[in-house]
Amino acid sequence: MKVMNVGIMSLKDYKNRTLAIAKGTYKPKPSEPKIWFESVKSLSQVLSNENQELLKIIIQYKPQSITELEKISHRKKSNLSRTLKKLESYGIISLIKKNGKVIPKVKATDFRVEFGLNSAHFQ
Repeated sequence: MKVMNVGIMSLKDYKNRTLAIAKGTYKPKPSEPKIWFESVKSLSQVLSNENQELLKIIIQYKPQSITELEKISHRKKSNLSRTLKKLESYGIISLIKKNGKVIPKVKATDFRVEFGLNSAHFQ
């Protein structure tokens, strides 16, 4: 599978970084994260133990629908759908529509986290 680089940066610093990129005063390195979280807490919510277990279930059982995943994982469909959409928004999984069904596929299995306390280089 794939290693996903994720970063942790305050919203203020993220906005400064985005503006610096738009102005051309900062050019991100290809190795820099493409996915950013506002805090370690928000990262830990997305990659909670429960969600990590869900990702392992998807890898192991390769469910061919959300209904099948619901049965395997013992999670309610509404909760499961919300979690899957959140994981998809971060690029951790993809939800493939095929023959009227939605099939979850894990895109990232390992995560490298980057963060620091000094973001002055964006200003």
